[in-house]
Order: sequence, then C-alpha cells, then structure tokens
Amino acid sequence: MNSSDQDNGWKRDYLGYGAHPPKVEWPNGARVALNLVVNYEEGSEYTFEEDGGRNETLAEIPGGVGEGLRDFCVESVYEYGSRAGIWRVLRLLDEYGVRSTFFASAVALQRNPEVAAWMNRAGHEPCSHGYRWEEVWRLGEDAEREHIRQAVSVFEEVCGRRPVGWYCRYGASQFTRRLLVEEGGFTYDSDAYNDDIPYYLSVDGKEHLILPYSLLYNDVRFVLPQGFGSPSDFVETCTRGIDYLIKDAGDTARMMSIGLHPRFIGQAARAWALEKVIEHALEAGVWIATREEIAGYWRENVPAGG
Repeated sequence: MNSSDQDNGWKRDYLGYGAHPPKVEWPNGARVALNLVVNYEEGSEYTFEEDGGRNETLAEIPGGVGEGLRDFCVESVYEYGSRAGIWRVLRLLDEYGVRSTFFASAVALQRNPEVAAWMNRAGHEPCSHGYRWEEVWRLGEDAEREHIRQAVSVFEEVCGRRPVGWYCRYGASQFTRRLLVEEGGFTYDSDAYNDDIPYYLSVDGKEHLILPYSLLYNDVRFVLPQGFGSPSDFVETCTRGIDYLIKDAGDTARMMSIGLHPRFIGQAARAWALEKVIEHALEAGVWIATREEIAGYWRENVPAGG
C-alpha cells in the first residue's frame, strides 16, 4: 500500500471501532437503522448493441448464447425489472409507507423517467450507482471523473436534485473516493462491506463518511449458486439479522442494509418475502430510513474526529 492509496481512502484497517464503538441511539430509541436499497440498473446494463458485442451476465436466466451473439433472454430479464418488477416494489413500499434508497444508474432513470417521478413523489432517496451499471475500474481516472459528472447531471435533470451518495458496481477503483471528494457534493459512499455502522476516513485530508453495504441480506442471492432456495430463505435470513442486531446493539446503534433488484424481488413470490420482512421490521421497532437520513443523523451525533 503506497501513500497515494492511503490518500485515496484505501488504507487497510483491521481494527475499526474495535471493542469501543461510539455510543449513539437512533431516533425514537431504535436500536437498528434499516435501509432498503432498490438497485435500479435496468436499462443501463451491458448490451450487445451498445457495448461492442458484450452481453450482461447477472440474470435470472444464465447467459450463454456464445461469443458474437445477442442474448435475447438476458435482455428480457432486465426488461421485466423495468416493465413490471419496479412497479410492484414501489407499490409495496407505498403500501407500508416506508422510504428506500435507490442505488440508481443514471442512464436507467433517464430511460424510464416515470420511475424517477414516482421515486420523487414517494420521497425515496436517489443515490448514484454510476452513470451506467459498469465496472469503474476499467475506465481510467479521467473517464471516471467524467462519468461522475455525467451521472450528477442526469440525476439533476430527471430527479430535480443531485445525489449525495455513491455506490459502484461490484467495487470502486483506486480513484473513486478521491474523485467523489474532489467533486464536492457527496456526503457519503457505500463502497465497503466492513462494518455494521458508519465510520469516517480521511481522503485527501478531508473527512469522508462511509455507510457500509451488505451482500448477505440481498436478493441477488436468489440467482447465485450459494444463495436463497426459496422466498422463505430470504425472510428468515433478513428477520434473523434484524432480531440479532437488536439484541447485539446494546448502547451502540447498528445499521442493516437489504439489497433489492426489481428484476429479482419484483417477481410475485419474492415480493411476498419482502412484504414479510417489512412487516417484521415495523413490528420490531427499527428505524427504516434512507441512507441520506442515516448519514445526516450520524454526522450530527458522531462528528468526525470526535
């Protein structure tokens, strides 16, 4: 690890808060802050026609048509997410009056502005999931800087406001955090999986807030070999996580993220599972909040350097 990596915000830290995490209580005495994350990527994924013959691979139906051929099946899976799945998820969130954070790729919202309009009306948070759903480490520093600028511009256009959070596809590049701090309008990023509560790190001499994410409580595991076999598996994993974090919190607030994708959780049987998880969370008294709300509360109650 060289000094430039550390300045970029990538210094390894095996200690974190250790045995003495900050003592903080969420609003109304809640012991857990739960953030529902809708990963809205449909329309910005890799496609044969737009990406030089490259097909997307992460889908309900495994890709495999062979090199040089367009994968119509995988394309249909993504179309399901934007045509049907997203509306089922949005109706469900409205029914229970809970707000989520949209990890949204800018191009996906640009191609389906009705989703952005509903998101705005319901008070969901727009968080940038990149300009497109792409691996930013393939871009290079100047191209990544430009894609961040383009993403912010599209969000301002279709949402009427800029994003204050950022989350990359699969992971950040060595430049991402420094570029986010350089841009100046981001209050947090979620490109980390290393804690149950937010924390600060120094990037180019500035304190930058990290809200860790999780792939454990994530519907992508419905389509992974080591993942969920049934909707009930998703319910059990998420509700057990909520209950244990409440028990484990003590006098330290905990945070939990549940990742959702319209093309996966938007299928009827899995939407049933999401409904059960939301009902359990509400009954358990957790604080269901956006990442922007969690970041703001953390900054107010756990100041950087405090």
